Amino acid sequence: MKVCFETFGCRLNRAEALQTEADYLAQGWTTTDSPSDAHLIVVRGCSVTARAQRDCERLIEHLRLKYPSKRLVVTGCLPGAQREIRPTVPDAVPVRTARAYLKVQDGCNAACTFCIVPTFRGRSVSVPFGQVLDRARRFIDAGYHELVVTGCNLSQYAADGKRLVDLLEALARICAPACRIRLGSLEPVPAARDIVALMAENAAFCRFLHLPVQSNADLVLRAMHRPYTSADVEAILKDALERLPFLGLGCDLMTGFPGETEYDFLRTEVLLAHFPFSKVHIFPYSERPGTAATGFGGVVPREVRLERARRLSKIAEAARARFAGKFVGRDVTLVVEDAAHTAGWTGEYLWCRAASTCKASAVRKELRTLRVVKTEGDTLVGVPL
Repeated sequence: MKVCFETFGCRLNRAEALQTEADYLAQGWTTTDSPSDAHLIVVRGCSVTARAQRDCERLIEHLRLKYPSKRLVVTGCLPGAQREIRPTVPDAVPVRTARAYLKVQDGCNAACTFCIVPTFRGRSVSVPFGQVLDRARRFIDAGYHELVVTGCNLSQYAADGKRLVDLLEALARICAPACRIRLGSLEPVPAARDIVALMAENAAFCRFLHLPVQSNADLVLRAMHRPYTSADVEAILKDALERLPFLGLGCDLMTGFPGETEYDFLRTEVLLAHFPFSKVHIFPYSERPGTAATGFGGVVPREVRLERARRLSKIAEAARARFAGKFVGRDVTLVVEDAAHTAGWTGEYLWCRAASTCKASAVRKELRTLRVVKTEGDTLVGVPL
């Protein structure tokens, strides 16, 4: 029996899809990338934006029309999605990817006025502390050298009297020195300062921090019902860069939220220009039925939302190239994803590959250190050490 997986959206969706795949494989199924060859098609959807939901729904409709006799399971964050029915194999470990996705939390207790995700994922639920550590050990035993810690809202992790910082500290003890830890998105709340301090003290952590900032205007943040201010964000960023000068910074930014004025947008534009962000996700606001923001006044025209997004994208692209340039002459460590070119993501979340003149062989999933000799856009090119 063959199963085909079509997965949209975030790292959490990817983590869940990979686990589902591992469970089926452990039960004797085989996977295929072609729906035409599959006995079962599993679509894991995403509704975080209107565009993402449309893309999912178009694929689902296409599959239903083209393969009416095949079994189709629609799961994930979509209206009408079903709870997945799959074989459960407690010890099954995904092995297809170069990096392991370690799910530690699901759901969200926040009530952001633009976000539909809690409708599908419910309130925050944390994976038990010991269970996370056991799973991390299984990933390491399976040959992984990077664990990507994922959740719907990592900052809300709370299990067995432990907070996220406690969990990460325990994971670092398990991982060092053979495996590194990459954090998913962290809310810019006071607990993030504790995480930054831990990262600075422990080499097991990738030097990358992603904050879902959304906006740098306090009026907009209050309307979004975000649990921080622009001053909080700047304080976390300054602290992080003082502790880790070569830290890769990522963020999510939304343009055109209802009521966002040109002045509000300029505050966000200034933030992006002032700090060395190197991986920026930019989303023009899209109305999500069922969220509070759909009833707000001050609707920003779609063309203005898009133009503001283009302005931010231009700044972000230039900043990423500048950040990459800082690594020329420095040594970086990557997890090999493309063995033929000794290429993969560095701890700072920059793509790096060996120079074409290098003939060194590599093994997928292994950690390799390269000395950067040049950049090509925002890609690092180095010589294996």
